[in-house]
Amino acid sequence: MDAQTIRERVAEIESKRESLVRLLDRTDLGTLRIDVNQAIEEIDDLLEEFKRTFSN
Repeated sequence: MDAQTIRERVAEIESKRESLVRLLDRTDLGTLRIDVNQAIEEIDDLLEEFKRTFSN
């Protein structure tokens, strides 16, 4: 996998993060809220690691 493909996939993941943030506004999530929070944290970690690796 080349760097451009990785950048495209990371950009796609980053664009979907906002959907998860909007989900947190819902009052009917129940225990799913924990999973949504975890997914957001993992995306944030991925984005941070990506920026450290590819921002030369």
